[in-house]
Parts: sequence; C-alpha cells; structure tokens
Amino acid sequence: MILSQNNGAHWLSTNAEGHLTTELKGGRRPSYLLSEAVITDGDWHRVGFTWDGVNRILYVDDVIATIDTQDTLPGSEEGLYIGAGKGLEAITFWKGLIDDDRIYNRVIIP
Repeated sequence: MILSQNNGAHWLSTNAEGHLTTELKGGRRPSYLLSEAVITDGDWHRVGFTWDGVNRILYVDDVIATIDTQDTLPGSEEGLYIGAGKGLEAITFWKGLIDDDRIYNRVIIP
C-alpha cells in the first residue's frame, strides 16, 4: 500500500502484478480503479490520484494511467497511513521508498 485510510479504503496501492490501483469509491460503483501501469519495476515513479467531482483519475509519471467517473467519494474522517494498509497488517507495508507526499483539497494536474 502507498496510501490508505485508517479503517477505510486503500487510496493508492498496487495489485499482485504491480499495477497502480485505488479502492477509494462512492456509491455502488466498482470497488477499485485499476491501471495498466506497473510501478513495482524497481524504477522511481511519480504516482497520483485526483477526483474533480466527476472523474477519478490515476496518474503514473505525469500521464493519465486510467480514468472513470464517480459522483461522490467519501471524506477522510480517520487518519491516513503512508506506506501501510488500512489495518496496518505487516503484509501491506510498502517495500521501497516513498518521497514527497502531498494531499490537496483541490484538483491539481500533475
């Protein structure tokens, strides 16, 4: 996991094959947004997630990796974990370096 919410969703993570994904969703939409971009290849990658009130977008190296629509997303009522899953299980700890984390309350374009 890259970024998760305590007792909430995994905001940024990878699947078993190393593809960037997010579980942050609203309503009854699919539970995750999965990109084709692999970020566990040993190289540095700049990853991002934005939601502009309509579009949920994952970025890898300043390029849109995948996009879908979401009418709503939940707020962050609980704390956020950087480099660990929402339950702090050891298997969810990020294996690598994470640098320069930023969270904005407005949409930015990477």
